[in-house]
Amino acid sequence: MKITAAVSRETDRAPRLERVDLSAPRAGEVLVRIMAAGICHTDLRVHGGGGVGTPRPVVLGHEGAGIVEAVGAGVTHVGPGDHVALSGSSCGHCPQCIANYPTYCREVMPRSFGGQRMDGSSALSKDGHMLHGHFFGQSSFATYAVADARGAVPIGKDVPFEIAAPMGCGILTGAGSVLYSFDMRPNHTIAVFGTGPVGLAAVMAARLVGARRIIAIDPIAGRRALAEELGATDTIDSGAGDAADAVRAILPEGVDFSLNTTAVPAVFDAAVKVLGMMGTAGFVTAPPTAWTTMLQPLLAGGRSVRGIINGSAAPQVAIPMLLDHWRQGRFPVDRLVRNYAFDRIGDAFDDCHHGIAIKPVLDMASHADRAGQS
Repeated sequence: MKITAAVSRETDRAPRLERVDLSAPRAGEVLVRIMAAGICHTDLRVHGGGGVGTPRPVVLGHEGAGIVEAVGAGVTHVGPGDHVALSGSSCGHCPQCIANYPTYCREVMPRSFGGQRMDGSSALSKDGHMLHGHFFGQSSFATYAVADARGAVPIGKDVPFEIAAPMGCGILTGAGSVLYSFDMRPNHTIAVFGTGPVGLAAVMAARLVGARRIIAIDPIAGRRALAEELGATDTIDSGAGDAADAVRAILPEGVDFSLNTTAVPAVFDAAVKVLGMMGTAGFVTAPPTAWTTMLQPLLAGGRSVRGIINGSAAPQVAIPMLLDHWRQGRFPVDRLVRNYAFDRIGDAFDDCHHGIAIKPVLDMASHADRAGQS
């Protein structure tokens, strides 16, 4: 079938819309009419050729939401007409998948960043030539996607697609870090470095669990103000001095948890420095250069540093739960979203890069109507 997809090529500042071909879903896959797709900094970094070796040209997008059109053999938990949010791909049979930690599947890197199925094929092509896709098992910067069924999460038809889409990665990462990676409890304390979508989702989740102190750190005043509205008990301007010292001024004993949502090496240092005894510093992306830290403070305080992918969450469980909290008004992810027509993907990329939009979400609905099958 012919679809419209945003293709990332090496010479373009942003993905550009092209007409491409999409084959039918295979066993364990679903064909989804994409209605909305979130943009995150991973899309920006990979489009720019950064860090993970994803081949180009490629169709990116890993926060899709839409309507199931068809399913491949063996898919039983969703069917045509169902609304779904799309998350990552996983094998389903490694020890981590069996234990319901699909984000730590042993194949997570090639399934996320390899640009193809595990057998080397792609559902996408153009003019008879293979086009890389299957980004995080979906490649949802398109009007239709062939996605890994394990990442297709059924959602209620009352949920707007622009709310469901960011749940697949950014929102799940922030909230899941608090709920699953840290297993935060009432009376715990946390310092969140960076109040983009991941950081703000962590702030909202920390409020959900009754955290005693939620400290949000960011140089942008508007984002700090929003963090307060969403549940932060304290905010710190990271451009006004040593943020770690400012955290210690609020909580001299340090925090139970810190979450670094940035790739800035100095923030990794600060995120460790603010930890109290037996505290944990979580991080969700890696710095561009090697990072080292003194081990004595970690050893002496029983402290730890933990890498986190997708909040250590099982999407099939966590996404419906977060949407229930959204329905109850307890997890207002809509406060983070700014919508863009699909053909304004260049503007959305720019606004994401410059911090103008917290969570840009592409609206594919009108393009989906035009794409059709051929």
